[in-house]
Amino acid sequence: MYSRFVSTSERLIESTRELLWERGYVGTSPRAILERAGAGQGSMYHHFKGKPDLALAAIRRTAEEMRAAVEEVLNGPGTPYERIEAYLTRERDVLRGCPLGRLTMDPDVIADDALRGPVDETIDGIRELIAHIVEEGKEQGQFGPELDGEAIAATVVATVQGGYVLARASGSPAAFDAGVRGLLCLLAPRPAVQEALCTPCSTS
Repeated sequence: MYSRFVSTSERLIESTRELLWERGYVGTSPRAILERAGAGQGSMYHHFKGKPDLALAAIRRTAEEMRAAVEEVLNGPGTPYERIEAYLTRERDVLRGCPLGRLTMDPDVIADDALRGPVDETIDGIRELIAHIVEEGKEQGQFGPELDGEAIAATVVATVQGGYVLARASGSPAAFDAGVRGLLCLLAPRPAVQEALCTPCSTS
């Protein structure tokens, strides 16, 4: 699975990232990590203090990559509305779920401040960036002055994370797509845009 030129520690981190996304923290055993990484017994403890230490490295990397990908979209070209739209409709593996959002359902992660930290920081950072964009849109007259940037940002994040859950529960990305379409209809700055956005589309 991995090239022989990839270091053992790197294989362990990447394997842990994949398993956390697939199985969550509780369902990811040291044995499964070693098998996925193609590493020998005891390799984990040679490079890391144990499963929590390795999981933290994996979660931090996933958080950093997600934050960078989201910032690239939200700080990209376009009006505030268009940037929020680009974030909501960006390519996702909807049925696989969010690699960080999934961890919030893991009691061992939630109970551990260190493991939960990168998850909280990433979600908070995304929410703060969206709130800033909404306020920018209000200043430009694209969004109504009555909109609360922080509330809208929380709604955007909740739509994405809730959409993942509904899509996985139904086995179809349709629920995610419907939530995105609905939110974009509510945020659309002009009636003409709103009408166009309310027609069926796919964001999976």
